[in-house]
Amino acid sequence: MNGRGRINFGGPSISTQKAPSRSSSSTSTQIDTPSDTESCLSSQDMPPKINVNGSVNGAANGMEKLSVNGEGKKKRIPNIRKQSSAMLPPFIVSAPGKVIVFGEHAVVHGKKAVAASISLRSYLLVTPLSKSKRTISLRFPDINLSHTWDINELPWSTFADPSKKKYYYELVTDLDPELVAALEPHLENVSKGASEDMRKVHRNSASAFLYMLLSLGNPEFPGCQYTLRSTIPIGAGLGSSASVTVCLASALLKQIQTLAGPHRDMPPDEVRLQVERINRWAFVGEMCIHGNPSGVDNTVATQGRAVVFQRSDYTKPSRVTPLWNFPELPLLLVDTKQTKSTAFEVAKVGNLKKAHPAITESILHAIDKVSEAAAELISREDFDSDELSSIEELGKLMTINHGLLVALGVSHPRLDRIRELVDHNGIGWTKLTGAGGGGCAITLLKPGVPQEKLDQLAETLEEEGYEKFQTTLGCDGVGVLMPAVLKNGIDDDHGGEEIDQDKFLNADGIEGVEELVGVHGEDGPREDWKFWRVEE
Repeated sequence: MNGRGRINFGGPSISTQKAPSRSSSSTSTQIDTPSDTESCLSSQDMPPKINVNGSVNGAANGMEKLSVNGEGKKKRIPNIRKQSSAMLPPFIVSAPGKVIVFGEHAVVHGKKAVAASISLRSYLLVTPLSKSKRTISLRFPDINLSHTWDINELPWSTFADPSKKKYYYELVTDLDPELVAALEPHLENVSKGASEDMRKVHRNSASAFLYMLLSLGNPEFPGCQYTLRSTIPIGAGLGSSASVTVCLASALLKQIQTLAGPHRDMPPDEVRLQVERINRWAFVGEMCIHGNPSGVDNTVATQGRAVVFQRSDYTKPSRVTPLWNFPELPLLLVDTKQTKSTAFEVAKVGNLKKAHPAITESILHAIDKVSEAAAELISREDFDSDELSSIEELGKLMTINHGLLVALGVSHPRLDRIRELVDHNGIGWTKLTGAGGGGCAITLLKPGVPQEKLDQLAETLEEEGYEKFQTTLGCDGVGVLMPAVLKNGIDDDHGGEEIDQDKFLNADGIEGVEELVGVHGEDGPREDWKFWRVEE
């Protein structure tokens, strides 16, 4: 794999035991906004603990042991500046969703899978408040979540206890039950009027945010509003929650001034270090939401591009191998709008394996070999994403993978209908993505497909009740727009368009959000957005 490294993740389940009853001065309201959407470093040999105000216990210049791409290195921690008394300007962070490109279901049985980022993204606007306002607010209008906490009422002392305190550079592989319990009184009023299913989603988002905030911040943390808009469909297996936790982790790490840049001249080792710092804390957020996540979704959302993922032993961390040079490829993502149950489809394959172990294992083994072949193909020096021959070879592997998933019984007539339409028009190569039984299909588009063919396919899909997203596979990971101003080619003397709360909240659906703040504008990438890019 050209020396590409491995990043390990864990993810044990969490306890939610109750803390002693305590009131929380927080408020929760529902809001309506137009919308179309619903690795780690070892904790050993770490430096003296540094708090966000820059104090160091024992030494001014600690050494951080960095393990990236399989090689341990000693890296000097940059001097930590005291938090500035001046407020940061409003800024935006963004992270992509993800799809499984190869290896569904086989990955559940210890085989490899290839996951890649897609250009559907979450966007988090961070708006600092005046010093006199001691509140923290979450506003996620796409899921109708709005909640405010009094900063002074949050359980800072519990999180700051010497036996509990975590620092921005540390590895956190499980959640502390006492800290989880300390959050409970501050989650009780979140979306009280919502349905239980929606309230669970809101509480999960709030708990992830509060756990990261209280771990990374301190009682002097500035008042702030965090407003999130997303272009990623929720519950479609596209990594929407990981995209959100990456945005939240990045924003908090920027605010405590432990992330530099990103900028073009940043040394590669520093880029990897900062990407891993974001990734670790996004994983903490994922644990708050999912309990025992694999770590693959937050990894892809943080670094972008693609990874090879494998978890052969569920008592040990997952193994994630970054594919830093995965090319950007045109992708058609189609949502069948058919409800599905991941647990049901996984159980279906498990039952098939019990009934026909040899046959099922041979299918899973074949899927594993397809994933390996795809990773090797993309890693070859002669792979050219602009050449039909290279894309065709990759597309054929997608076709094989889908056929093997059909043999496992996890496809659906609406998924197969998408393949029929795409094949009939000679547009590309299609397979299901995720658990199957509904959900989404992805199509790798052939180079040079006439627009009229794409328009005809889009019309047919709409008539038959599908939802289509024309996107990019293997895009950039987490990025920052700081300050929240888009110049759109305007020189510094003429300023640019400031993205304020009203504009952000009133952007109409996916198209409106992308038009307002998307990392790609009508004329291509917007240069105002900056990314931590890892090149090889």
